[in-house]
Amino acid sequence: MSVTRTGEPEAPAGPDPHRWWGLVIIALAQLMVVLDATIVNIALPSAQRDLGMSDGNRQWVITAYTLAFGGLLLLGGRIADLVGRKRTFVIGLIGFAVASGIGGAASTSGMLFGARALQGAFAALLAPSALSLLTTTFTDPKERGKAFGIYGALAGSGAAIGFIVGGLLTEYLNWRWCLYVNIPIAVIAVVGALALLSDRPGHKNVRLDVPGAVLGCGGLVAIVYGVSEANGHGWTDPLVLGLIAGGVALLVAFVWWQNRAPSPLLPLHIVKDRNRAGCFLTMGLAVIGMFGVFLFMTYYLQVILGYSPVKTGLAFLPLTVAIIIGSTQISARLLPHVAPRMLMVPGMILAAGGMLFFTQLTVESDYVGELLPGLLLLGLGMGLTFMPVFATATAGVAPQDAGVTSATVNTSQQVGGSIGTALLNTIATTSSATYIAAHLRNPAQKAQIVSEGVVHGYTVAIWWATGIMLLAGLVAGLMVTAKAPRQTPSNATVPESAV
Repeated sequence: MSVTRTGEPEAPAGPDPHRWWGLVIIALAQLMVVLDATIVNIALPSAQRDLGMSDGNRQWVITAYTLAFGGLLLLGGRIADLVGRKRTFVIGLIGFAVASGIGGAASTSGMLFGARALQGAFAALLAPSALSLLTTTFTDPKERGKAFGIYGALAGSGAAIGFIVGGLLTEYLNWRWCLYVNIPIAVIAVVGALALLSDRPGHKNVRLDVPGAVLGCGGLVAIVYGVSEANGHGWTDPLVLGLIAGGVALLVAFVWWQNRAPSPLLPLHIVKDRNRAGCFLTMGLAVIGMFGVFLFMTYYLQVILGYSPVKTGLAFLPLTVAIIIGSTQISARLLPHVAPRMLMVPGMILAAGGMLFFTQLTVESDYVGELLPGLLLLGLGMGLTFMPVFATATAGVAPQDAGVTSATVNTSQQVGGSIGTALLNTIATTSSATYIAAHLRNPAQKAQIVSEGVVHGYTVAIWWATGIMLLAGLVAGLMVTAKAPRQTPSNATVPESAV
């Protein structure tokens, strides 16, 4: 779920007569952001072939978006508070549409990477504005619950829609339309926002922590770039070590600055709480495996098994359905009665068990017998984990800290996905190259050996992802000591970027 940087919403003079149509516009814009988490995954093999991307660089189509989104999300919320949410909502829509057009017209991989980063930057402005508008538009508790329910349903179903729409557009038009499709959605949302949404002026006393944003985002970019460069240079290369060390130094400087900034992006007392810190870390580690599965399974299904883009999108649906069931039908019902870690730890064990199915992949694996059980277990496990992580991280915070706390959960998702995608892709491509070099003796068998090497790389990376998920379960078990909440927050929905 995206976040508002405000504390308690400002109550308008009376109910907005257009509020339900306004919800449609807000939900449409949010759906656009959610779709981009999955729609591009299906198109990635086609885009890689068309633009000549290397296996080592392909992950930037995903990580450029998630890095910019996660790294700038806190700043985006601050900007919304400063200049007004409706204004930033419209600016975010227009910017997202322009970036999508640039990406769709990309003639080089660098142009596509840049467009994806620009999309992420405008998504970081758009997402907090959307939720802030939702909270200020619906002030009646009953109406707000219904509005958040609709909003959450879209968050949960957005990934499934993205898989199917991405498959249809890629197969029957081309991969570029997976980006172009955002333009008409944004145009409709802009017109609707100008006509139907209202908002109070921005708060002129809000300060922007630009140095904090530069240090935090710069550190993350350096680390991810260093990890991706290890594919071609090796982990001991001075460039790789320098980038990773520089990134760590920038993040240390970010923490130092947050202790001294007059209006910090991330007040450190938020992460000093043991339960919240455990939830942030659990979420960041958990999504590493999730994003890895999206990347590797897309390539495995289309390149190795020869699935069409549409068939690939449909093959992912059980994963999304399992996440929704695990989160809304199991976790949401049990959370008021059990300690959060009693859901999070089993959830991570289930997810790791699902990943184990993928470590056994071969060039001829059967979907129903070998892939489907893994997808279902992974989805249920992640669903069991998402709800208690979000509910526990945001429970008991002061009103003025509610927005930044929710933002940090979402940031941990995006950052975990960015670093995880780069790390796992590097492990996979390096392992594949080593396997092929060791086994390619007969040129007549090259195609077979290359396919086997690619799958071998996927399975090695997935073993790492399995271990990281088990580590997430260990972190949850040791750090999240909160007891069962008295009631589940009415607006605790499935985080959209996780599904």
